[in-house]
Amino acid sequence: MKGGLKILSMAHGLLLGLVLVSPLIAPALLPWGVEALFLIAAFQLRLADRRWETRAGLRGWISHIRMAPMRLLPWAGIAVVAIIAGSDQARLAVAILTAVAMGELLIYPALVPLLGRLPRRGLAGAILLLLIGCGLAGQGAEPGQAARFVMAFALGMGGCVFWLRGPDGEAGATLAALAGAIAALIVALSPSARSAAIPAATLCLTLTFAHLSVMRRHPLHWRLPGRRPAHTP
Repeated sequence: MKGGLKILSMAHGLLLGLVLVSPLIAPALLPWGVEALFLIAAFQLRLADRRWETRAGLRGWISHIRMAPMRLLPWAGIAVVAIIAGSDQARLAVAILTAVAMGELLIYPALVPLLGRLPRRGLAGAILLLLIGCGLAGQGAEPGQAARFVMAFALGMGGCVFWLRGPDGEAGATLAALAGAIAALIVALSPSARSAAIPAATLCLTLTFAHLSVMRRHPLHWRLPGRRPAHTP
C-alpha cells in the first residue's frame, strides 16, 4: 500500500466537495451524499488505524480520535452547511452530529475487536445484515437518518476489513467489485429498493477504488531473499 490509497482518497475528497456544494445545486441529494461520506470515512479510518484491540481506559477507547482529530472538522463543516441551507436541512445537521458522536465514541471502538475476529464469510454476512438494516431504516425523518448514517459508518468499517483480507489489487476482485456497483445502481432505479441498493453501490465503488489504488501492473513472483530468479533458455 505504498503511497496510500490515492484513488480512494481522491474520490473521498471529490465527494466531500460535492456534498458541501449540494445545498446550492441539488439539496435532495445531500442526505445520500452524507451517507456515502460516512461509509468512505469509516473505511479510511479503519485502514489508517493499525490497532485491532481496544486499549484499557478512556484514552484507549478514543485512541482513534487522538490519532487524527482534524479529520472530524469536515463533519462540523457539513453540519454548518446543512443549517445554512434551511430549516429542513437543519434536522439533517442534528442527525449528522448524532451519528458522528455514536460512530466515533461507541460503534468504532466496540466493533474493532469483533470485526478482527470474524472470518471472511462472517464479514460478508454482517455487511448483508447492515444493508438490510439500511433498507428498513429508509430515508425519512431525523431518527431514521441518524440510524442510516451509523449503519453506513459500520458498513464502511466492515468493508475495509473485508478488503484487507484480500486479494487486494487483483484484477478479478476489482472487476467483481465494479460489477457489484453497476448491479446495485441498476437495482437502485426501483424506489422500493433504493434504500439498500445505494449503500451497496457506494460500498462496491469504495472497494473498486481501493483495489485500483493498489493495482499491480507487473506482479512480482515470490522468491527467497538474496536469490535471483532462474533464467530459462
